[in-house]
Amino acid sequence: MNTNNNKLQITLALVTALFVVSTFAQDNKESEPKENVKKTTTELVERLQIIGHSDKLRKEAGSATLISEVELEKFKFDDINRILYNVPGVNIREEDGYGLRPNIGFRGATPERSKKITVMEDGILIGPAPYSAPAAYYFPMMSKMTALEVFKGPAAIKYGPNTVAGALNMTTRQVPDSAEGMIDLASGSDGLFKSKMYFGDTINNFGYLVEGIHLQADGFKELDNGANTGFNKNDLMTKFQYNLSRNGLTQLVELKLSLATEKSDETYLGLSDLDFSENPNRRYLASQNDLMDWDHKQVQLTHFIAAERFDITTRVYRNEFTRSWNKINGFKGGLFNRDLQEILKNPEDEVNALFYEVLTGERDTIQEYEKIVLGDNYREYYSQGIQSELQASYSVLGLDHKFNVGVRIHKDQINRKHTEDTFLMRDAQLVSDGSSTVSTTTNLEKTDATALFLKDTISLNDLEITLGVRGEFFDSLYQNQAVDKENDWLKKETSLWLPSISGFYTFNDNAGLLFGIHEGFVPTSPQESPLIEIENSINYEFGGRFNNGNTKAELIVFYNDIKNLKEGCSFSAAASCGDSLDEEFNGGEVDVYGVEFSASRNYRLANGWNAPISFVYTYTTSEFKNDFHSDFPMWGTIEQGDHLPYLPQNQVTVNVGLLSNNWEMGVIARYFDEMQEASGDNVLLSDVVIESYTVFDFSATYDLDTHGLVYFKVDNLLDNQVIVSRRPYGARPSKPQQFQLGYQYRF
Repeated sequence: MNTNNNKLQITLALVTALFVVSTFAQDNKESEPKENVKKTTTELVERLQIIGHSDKLRKEAGSATLISEVELEKFKFDDINRILYNVPGVNIREEDGYGLRPNIGFRGATPERSKKITVMEDGILIGPAPYSAPAAYYFPMMSKMTALEVFKGPAAIKYGPNTVAGALNMTTRQVPDSAEGMIDLASGSDGLFKSKMYFGDTINNFGYLVEGIHLQADGFKELDNGANTGFNKNDLMTKFQYNLSRNGLTQLVELKLSLATEKSDETYLGLSDLDFSENPNRRYLASQNDLMDWDHKQVQLTHFIAAERFDITTRVYRNEFTRSWNKINGFKGGLFNRDLQEILKNPEDEVNALFYEVLTGERDTIQEYEKIVLGDNYREYYSQGIQSELQASYSVLGLDHKFNVGVRIHKDQINRKHTEDTFLMRDAQLVSDGSSTVSTTTNLEKTDATALFLKDTISLNDLEITLGVRGEFFDSLYQNQAVDKENDWLKKETSLWLPSISGFYTFNDNAGLLFGIHEGFVPTSPQESPLIEIENSINYEFGGRFNNGNTKAELIVFYNDIKNLKEGCSFSAAASCGDSLDEEFNGGEVDVYGVEFSASRNYRLANGWNAPISFVYTYTTSEFKNDFHSDFPMWGTIEQGDHLPYLPQNQVTVNVGLLSNNWEMGVIARYFDEMQEASGDNVLLSDVVIESYTVFDFSATYDLDTHGLVYFKVDNLLDNQVIVSRRPYGARPSKPQQFQLGYQYRF
């Protein structure tokens, strides 16, 4: 990796951008007072970030969790998985240990590539192609976020297209009201290095922000030939803002531009259980050429206008994502056909042992069926659109109403150009067998979508009732672009309304009850036959909330009545798809229900010390309601009462802090119950579970006052390394103990 060039490019871009915007801003002398600019910026932030920071009792109906900048800074996690473990109702399947391509679900929804939740950045859909191909192979860097919001239940009805599970919104840094900047440098185990810088200012009516981040690591996995297993990520974001407020009407225009890149020597190839027990960080030689290489570009223009009783936020956006995912797909096969998962589950089998020896480089390729196939899943994505949202307050017949309506016109597309090459194992190196590159998948999927939502919150003394409805209307197209496949195409139309009703009853200033019902939906992909039905559910929740300023607590019971479960077969989800790769499957009725509880309190100790403590608990269980057999490798032969895979029944997170004027220390303990690798019988991993485990993380920060601060953190404090998944191909390890020492300076 050309790390020095990447650092130089970001530095030059930062310096150039700062010079340009500063020069322009100094020429802009006439404007409104600074306090008006600050007020306008604050109002825009409130529209980008939906949940407030107030210490008062939150009265919104539905489950909504905010992780603020203060909380994000405590542990300075760059891994979205570690951040979301502090949110109840989240289920995650870890994969690479760094959170490069997270698998996130809410309330039992399949976590694979986070494709069943709606993922947003600054209120805009951020997945590569949210309708056509929602699998989140691109995920924003957490180091650039100042807040995260998780919406579940009726609180998520305004965010789509996926409404069965919920929505995640990540907020980037806003343009500051005055000159402000920071430098953050950190180094740690396994070659970890992070550099981050931002600077922004508002001069008269014009504001700007420039932020650059570089993150790299050598990786903790150990290829048998000693090669790199790490990654290199970069992100550059700029924002330009102009205040147009005049005559009591607040107006703000903001342009956001960002560019992100990643090169990661990651693989889908795991280990046999025996090899894992001997060295969980080992990587077989057959994965030595595996590489993910992607770049992401974003343009977003936001216009905000507000008067006394209403405001309107309009955003125009375009995201482009290109990736090349070169990885081992398996063996060529022929006389013997063996899936990689099958080989690693039982490498001592007489036939499997032959393939295993080639995988590990212990033996050279001899037979044709022992040749190794590497695939490059090259894809080009884009998503673009315009969305506008109105919030207004009014009174009708003596009742107060808060009206919220939004519309989005959206278009996205994925163009797949997958190829395969065949290699020999020779003296522990992969060598081309000389055959030509084979095109395996060449197709296009695209969707034109219009979505809208309406919500009306009516105040009836101590009771607030929210009536809502979401509409999704879209046309999708699939086209096979391979030679002689011109007639292989499919057009589909989808049109539906999703209603919701929720409420919050206030007992007093500190406590209240909430309830809600809403209909959930996940669309099928454009290439799927109309015989595959959409996922559809009716979701219920009931709970209570308490906040007296020092102690906060929330308890919610939920029940998701899934009328028709839908899953898709992909390399990341289940490598044993065979001829069913990229196909979707229906699983019929499934019940998912559970309890979410979170509480926090600050204990004031002697000599100015404080001890903030938080506790998060999630209980989730599920059951299929019908008997059936499926070719989907995570299901197999299902009997009524079987559970969903990768869904721990119990999860607990305890966060204990200790802080004074200069010191801030904290320990996070997380417990995960065991999880099934597959739901039913007659599939490769039907008899295998992920064992329960506990992880501790530690952080400490010392404030040097005007000289910045230093921080020290340890992820996986006890170095308890376990199997977190056996998909796609074999056992995969959690991140081992990792140290990090950093320095921050604000100016």
